[in-house]
Amino acid sequence: MIIKGKNVGFKLHGKTYHCAMDITMDYIGGKWKSVILWYLRKKTMRFSELRQHIPDITEKMLSLQLKALEADGLIQRTSFGAKPPLRVEYALTPFGETLTGPLEAIARWGRQLGENEGTIEEME
Repeated sequence: MIIKGKNVGFKLHGKTYHCAMDITMDYIGGKWKSVILWYLRKKTMRFSELRQHIPDITEKMLSLQLKALEADGLIQRTSFGAKPPLRVEYALTPFGETLTGPLEAIARWGRQLGENEGTIEEME
């Protein structure tokens, strides 16, 4: 990116990024991360609840994405009970909550596009 006529980038957590969007997409890019964060933005959910809300994701992919989001500090995983955990819940961290506004803006854009150029259909 160009700032004050100079080609610059960001160094963050041992990685080099060429622009701010590159940083953002490293955290929420891909098919599922932003969708998972979307469902967690208003409440804590269990794995099975997330799976119900995102029927096209496999259990393995959901597990991998949850681990990645946790490693990036965007969500927290809380286990209840002995091993194996009797219940596991996922919630946004305060850092993850900082993405709520941007995610809602992106969703508004998608809804507007869907309403203007698509059709609303009931899902099974």
